[in-house]
Amino acid sequence: MSSLLHPSSITGTSTDQNTSELEISNTALEIEIKNRNPTLQSSNSGGIVGGNEGVFLTWKDLWVTVSSGKNCSRRILQGLTGYAKPGELLAIMGPSGCGKSTLLDALAGRLSSKTRQSGDILINGQKRTLAYGTSAYVTQDDALMTTLTVREAVHYSAQLQLPDSMTVAEKKERAELTIREMGLADAVNTRIGGTGLGAGSKGLSGGQKRRVSICIEILTRPKLLFLDEPTSGLDSAASYYVMSRIADLDVQSRRGGGAGRRRTVVASIHQPSSEVFQLFDSLCLLSAGKTVYFGPASAADEFFTRSGFPCPTHQNPSDHFLKTINKDFDQVQDIEQGLPVRTEEAIDTLVKSYKASESYQQVQRQVTEICSTKQGNCGALEKQRSHAGFLTQCLVLTRRSFINMYRDLGYYWFRLAIYVVLSIGLGTIYTNIGYTNGSIQARSSLIMFVASFLTFMTIGGFPSFVEDMKVFGRERLNGHYSATSFVVGNTLSAQPYLIMIALVPGALAYFLPGLRHGYEHFIYFVIVLYACMMLVESLMMIVAGLVPNFLMGIITGAGIQGVMILGGGFFRLPRDLPQLFWRYPLYYISFHRYAYQGLFKNEFEGMVYPGEALGRTHEISGEEILRNEWQVEMSYSKWVDLAVLLGMVVLYRILFLVIIKTAENFKTIVAVFATAARPKIQIMENPMATPSHGEKKAVDMW
Repeated sequence: MSSLLHPSSITGTSTDQNTSELEISNTALEIEIKNRNPTLQSSNSGGIVGGNEGVFLTWKDLWVTVSSGKNCSRRILQGLTGYAKPGELLAIMGPSGCGKSTLLDALAGRLSSKTRQSGDILINGQKRTLAYGTSAYVTQDDALMTTLTVREAVHYSAQLQLPDSMTVAEKKERAELTIREMGLADAVNTRIGGTGLGAGSKGLSGGQKRRVSICIEILTRPKLLFLDEPTSGLDSAASYYVMSRIADLDVQSRRGGGAGRRRTVVASIHQPSSEVFQLFDSLCLLSAGKTVYFGPASAADEFFTRSGFPCPTHQNPSDHFLKTINKDFDQVQDIEQGLPVRTEEAIDTLVKSYKASESYQQVQRQVTEICSTKQGNCGALEKQRSHAGFLTQCLVLTRRSFINMYRDLGYYWFRLAIYVVLSIGLGTIYTNIGYTNGSIQARSSLIMFVASFLTFMTIGGFPSFVEDMKVFGRERLNGHYSATSFVVGNTLSAQPYLIMIALVPGALAYFLPGLRHGYEHFIYFVIVLYACMMLVESLMMIVAGLVPNFLMGIITGAGIQGVMILGGGFFRLPRDLPQLFWRYPLYYISFHRYAYQGLFKNEFEGMVYPGEALGRTHEISGEEILRNEWQVEMSYSKWVDLAVLLGMVVLYRILFLVIIKTAENFKTIVAVFATAARPKIQIMENPMATPSHGEKKAVDMW
């Protein structure tokens, strides 16, 4: 194993956007290869357990299958056995489609409801659920709030994850320390996604974003860390820097608190460079869901040589391993015998060689020893840690979301500009419509446009909200906060912007045409416009919970609103609507009905307009217009319509909350019914289900 490359050897260049992310000095590249973890060599003697504190993770005879059709299933993992122990970095490696991510998800409890799992996954020899903050999972995709700086992103996450027993200053100190641990001190004031305004606003590089993701997940000092392909999409220099920081986490944790704080790190990785490969303590090499090799990474080359597939001189060992076991290639060259061998034959040879080797027997003994020695030893798992309180979570999420909305031009600012242009257009088309008989139709058309199409534009913020949902999905799975806190924070942070959007364009659309005089009527007009925008936002939030793809979501949301507008009672009067569907139930559940009727009452009630009948001029009351022209329900006041709109806002938000809280449970129920008639296999409740931490906290905070 190589000694770690410390920050002094690598210079991050986050402030210079025209250069590469990293500049690795020649001195750093010429460091002597040394053994990073001396305890590894003694592991073969059976002494891996004694004296080591932390989380020992073992899995035995692990099978994972996925449904591939009626009464058919496909094996993803086939009888895997292995272990991960404190103070070591275990790399899960193999070609694409070999089951790396599936194994990682199985160990972390993140398998989808469509998969079936059997076998034993134990923590310190027991089937148990890790307490919140004891484990963390870094996903392959960096789901980060791109409008925040590095410092803001980590600080806000610290305030959410760390308990209220810690002061704000202590949380900030923990955040700053974590930022320095991951080598991001020079980029603390850089926005993750850049400003998008001119040169020098590009934001963080891919490697820096990956390190920010790791920063956020290690704030609670987890004893078990999972990483899904942390070097994906990075160049060799960035990959080395990220992995060296990950490997260095255990060294730093030991410096900070002794052996009792040693961290177990499990990472899936696709094709590491030779420098990255030297950082691994243990290697789990998979092909087609089977174990080709498990043991010390430094001994893998020798295993391949004994099996008849030696690594050529000057070739990266990991490249050789992957080329040998990759089914995408028709054949490989058996260098020892000089004969071409098909890839599947090579894989079978290696699997049989592994099962007949001393390494395989050693793994079986180590798993048994860990389970027998560590069973009942829960000291390393500590007691249940706590999040920040519900009120703290709501305040922090509100503040973070408000800043995100302020900096994201597409969230509200661009929509405000569009609203202003449309309102000016309405004002110029309907300038001084007056109070003549012809103004009745003009006022009605204006009100309809405002209540329908002006609020329709609210779907423009859907892409930004989908990005928020991605961040929420990652943070929720890792148990950072409850779903209720997220909904409350998002709702509160949006209020100033929605009020501004309702007030400014509303004033232009109200006063330029000359709608009914009186500020009480204008205030009602603005409140209805605000309620309609809140309803459309709430509707799009529900769509986002069901259809996460933003393009499909926009189409779905637009279609739902279009149907509601048709059934709202303007294009077709209420008594003329077909009874089936359009009147019952659509007319009564469409919020456009209450918006139209409330605004019509606000405009026409108590007014008198001139009219003609039998060649003579006479007066027409506003009530008569409402009753006869627009078939408005006159049995209740306009305030009831407003109350219904506000009630629907609350109902839609609660419905969104229910959807995001029960989405996983619903998928599980569907999967159970779908597979009820299929052959049964042993199903084990995964003891490491990270989502259960977040779910449990969410339920507690309801």
